[in-house]
Amino acid sequence: MSELVDEFKHTFRNHPSGVAIISANTDEGLAGLTASSVASVSVSPLALAFSVTKSGGSAGKVLSADTFVVNLLGEKQAAVAEAFAHSGAARFTDEQHWGTLPTGEPVLLDAPYALRARALEIIPIGDSRLVAAEVLDVRRGPETAPLLYHDRRFLTLRGDNAPRSQPINA
Repeated sequence: MSELVDEFKHTFRNHPSGVAIISANTDEGLAGLTASSVASVSVSPLALAFSVTKSGGSAGKVLSADTFVVNLLGEKQAAVAEAFAHSGAARFTDEQHWGTLPTGEPVLLDAPYALRARALEIIPIGDSRLVAAEVLDVRRGPETAPLLYHDRRFLTLRGDNAPRSQPINA
Protein backbone atom coordinates (compact mmCIF):
# COMPACT_ATOMS: atom_id res chain seq x y z
CA MET A 1 0.00 0.00 0.00
CA SER A 2 2.84 2.39 0.79
CA GLU A 3 4.23 2.03 -2.74
CA LEU A 4 0.83 2.99 -4.17
CA VAL A 5 0.68 6.04 -1.87
CA ASP A 6 4.18 7.09 -2.95
CA GLU A 7 3.28 6.70 -6.64
CA PHE A 8 0.04 8.66 -6.13
CA LYS A 9 1.92 11.54 -4.46
CA HIS A 10 4.62 11.49 -7.16
CA THR A 11 1.99 11.54 -9.90
CA PHE A 12 0.22 14.64 -8.60
CA ARG A 13 3.48 16.41 -7.72
CA ASN A 14 4.27 16.17 -11.41
CA HIS A 15 0.83 17.25 -12.62
CA PRO A 16 0.91 21.06 -12.92
CA SER A 17 -1.97 23.10 -11.58
CA GLY A 18 -3.04 26.68 -11.10
CA VAL A 19 -2.71 28.33 -7.70
CA ALA A 20 -5.38 30.08 -5.65
CA ILE A 21 -5.73 31.68 -2.26
CA ILE A 22 -9.10 31.04 -0.68
CA SER A 23 -9.92 33.88 1.69
CA ALA A 24 -12.78 34.62 4.06
CA ASN A 25 -13.92 37.02 6.76
CA THR A 26 -14.92 34.74 9.63
CA ASP A 27 -16.23 35.21 13.16
CA GLU A 28 -12.59 34.73 14.25
CA GLY A 29 -11.22 37.30 11.79
CA LEU A 30 -9.64 37.00 8.36
CA ALA A 31 -8.56 33.53 7.24
CA GLY A 32 -6.99 32.15 4.10
CA LEU A 33 -5.08 29.28 2.58
CA THR A 34 -3.24 28.38 -0.61
CA ALA A 35 -4.89 25.76 -2.83
CA SER A 36 -3.82 24.07 -6.04
CA SER A 37 -6.94 21.95 -6.37
CA VAL A 38 -9.47 24.46 -7.74
CA ALA A 39 -11.55 23.18 -10.66
CA SER A 40 -14.55 24.35 -12.62
CA VAL A 41 -17.56 22.05 -12.08
CA SER A 42 -20.69 23.46 -13.72
CA VAL A 43 -22.17 26.48 -15.48
CA SER A 44 -25.72 25.68 -14.35
CA PRO A 45 -25.46 26.39 -11.49
CA LEU A 46 -22.11 28.17 -11.67
CA ALA A 47 -19.95 25.97 -9.48
CA LEU A 48 -16.35 25.19 -8.66
CA ALA A 49 -14.66 22.68 -6.39
CA PHE A 50 -11.50 22.50 -4.31
CA SER A 51 -10.09 20.34 -1.57
CA VAL A 52 -8.42 21.22 1.70
CA THR A 53 -6.57 19.04 4.16
CA LYS A 54 -7.74 19.01 7.75
CA SER A 55 -10.74 20.92 8.96
CA GLY A 56 -8.94 22.86 11.69
CA GLY A 57 -6.77 25.94 11.40
CA SER A 58 -7.19 28.14 8.35
CA ALA A 59 -9.19 25.52 6.44
CA GLY A 60 -11.69 25.16 9.26
CA LYS A 61 -12.09 28.92 9.55
CA VAL A 62 -12.60 29.38 5.80
CA LEU A 63 -15.12 26.53 5.67
CA SER A 64 -17.07 28.03 8.59
CA ALA A 65 -17.67 31.28 6.71
CA ASP A 66 -20.94 31.88 4.84
CA THR A 67 -18.99 33.03 1.78
CA PHE A 68 -15.37 33.09 0.66
CA VAL A 69 -13.29 34.28 -2.28
CA VAL A 70 -11.24 32.03 -4.55
CA ASN A 71 -8.43 34.32 -5.73
CA LEU A 72 -6.75 32.82 -8.83
CA LEU A 73 -3.13 33.96 -8.72
CA GLY A 74 -0.90 35.56 -11.33
CA GLU A 75 2.72 34.74 -12.08
CA LYS A 76 4.11 37.48 -9.79
CA GLN A 77 2.22 36.29 -6.69
CA ALA A 78 4.41 33.37 -5.60
CA ALA A 79 5.38 35.09 -2.34
CA VAL A 80 1.73 35.59 -1.41
CA ALA A 81 1.00 31.94 -2.24
CA GLU A 82 3.92 30.84 -0.06
CA ALA A 83 2.80 33.04 2.83
CA PHE A 84 -0.66 31.47 2.80
CA ALA A 85 0.80 27.97 2.50
CA HIS A 86 2.75 28.24 5.77
CA SER A 87 1.25 28.89 9.19
CA GLY A 88 2.79 31.81 11.02
CA ALA A 89 3.67 33.75 7.85
CA ALA A 90 2.42 37.31 7.41
CA ARG A 91 -1.03 37.34 5.79
CA PHE A 92 -3.45 40.03 4.62
CA THR A 93 -0.74 42.69 4.59
CA ASP A 94 -0.86 45.95 2.66
CA GLU A 95 2.24 44.83 0.73
CA GLN A 96 0.28 41.82 -0.55
CA HIS A 97 -2.41 44.23 -1.89
CA TRP A 98 -5.51 43.00 -0.08
CA GLY A 99 -8.80 44.83 -0.23
CA THR A 100 -12.37 44.13 0.82
CA LEU A 101 -15.36 43.41 -1.40
CA PRO A 102 -18.56 45.41 -0.72
CA THR A 103 -19.94 42.17 0.78
CA GLY A 104 -17.10 42.04 3.35
CA GLU A 105 -14.81 39.28 2.05
CA PRO A 106 -11.07 39.91 1.64
CA VAL A 107 -9.94 40.01 -2.00
CA LEU A 108 -6.45 40.00 -3.47
CA LEU A 109 -6.63 43.14 -5.60
CA ASP A 110 -3.85 42.04 -7.99
CA ALA A 111 -5.33 38.58 -8.64
CA PRO A 112 -6.27 38.08 -12.31
CA TYR A 113 -9.61 36.64 -11.16
CA ALA A 114 -11.48 36.45 -7.85
CA LEU A 115 -14.59 34.32 -7.54
CA ARG A 116 -16.92 35.00 -4.60
CA ALA A 117 -18.61 31.76 -3.61
CA ARG A 118 -20.52 29.87 -0.95
CA ALA A 119 -20.23 26.19 -0.10
CA LEU A 120 -22.96 23.96 -1.47
CA GLU A 121 -21.51 20.76 -0.03
CA ILE A 122 -18.51 19.83 2.05
CA ILE A 123 -17.67 16.15 1.74
CA PRO A 124 -15.23 14.57 4.21
CA ILE A 125 -12.77 12.19 2.54
CA GLY A 126 -10.15 10.85 4.94
CA ASP A 127 -8.44 13.85 6.56
CA SER A 128 -9.45 16.11 3.66
CA ARG A 129 -12.59 17.98 2.68
CA LEU A 130 -13.92 18.27 -0.86
CA VAL A 131 -15.81 21.55 -1.25
CA ALA A 132 -18.39 22.13 -3.98
CA ALA A 133 -19.22 25.82 -4.11
CA GLU A 134 -21.68 28.03 -5.96
CA VAL A 135 -20.05 31.02 -7.64
CA LEU A 136 -21.91 34.22 -6.72
CA ASP A 137 -19.72 36.78 -8.47
CA VAL A 138 -16.57 37.04 -10.60
CA ARG A 139 -14.14 39.95 -10.31
CA ARG A 140 -11.52 40.55 -12.99
CA GLY A 141 -8.18 42.01 -12.00
CA PRO A 142 -5.11 42.90 -14.03
CA GLU A 143 -4.34 40.67 -17.01
CA THR A 144 -1.33 38.50 -16.34
CA ALA A 145 -0.16 34.94 -16.90
CA PRO A 146 -1.19 32.44 -14.22
CA LEU A 147 0.95 31.15 -11.38
CA LEU A 148 1.52 27.39 -11.62
CA TYR A 149 2.43 24.76 -9.06
CA HIS A 150 4.55 21.78 -10.13
CA ASP A 151 6.80 19.44 -8.17
CA ARG A 152 6.53 21.57 -5.01
CA ARG A 153 7.54 24.78 -6.80
CA PHE A 154 5.73 27.83 -8.09
CA LEU A 155 6.44 28.36 -11.79
CA THR A 156 5.43 30.56 -14.68
CA LEU A 157 4.23 29.41 -18.10
CA ARG A 158 7.79 30.00 -19.28
CA GLY A 159 8.82 27.23 -16.89
CA ASP A 160 11.06 29.37 -14.70
CA ASN A 161 10.66 29.87 -11.00
CA ALA A 162 8.04 32.50 -10.36
CA PRO A 163 9.46 35.76 -9.01
CA ARG A 164 8.48 36.60 -5.47
CA SER A 165 6.46 39.77 -5.23
CA GLN A 166 7.74 40.47 -1.71
CA PRO A 167 9.77 38.63 0.96
CA ILE A 168 8.12 36.04 3.15
CA ASN A 169 8.14 36.64 6.90
CA ALA A 170 8.28 33.12 8.33
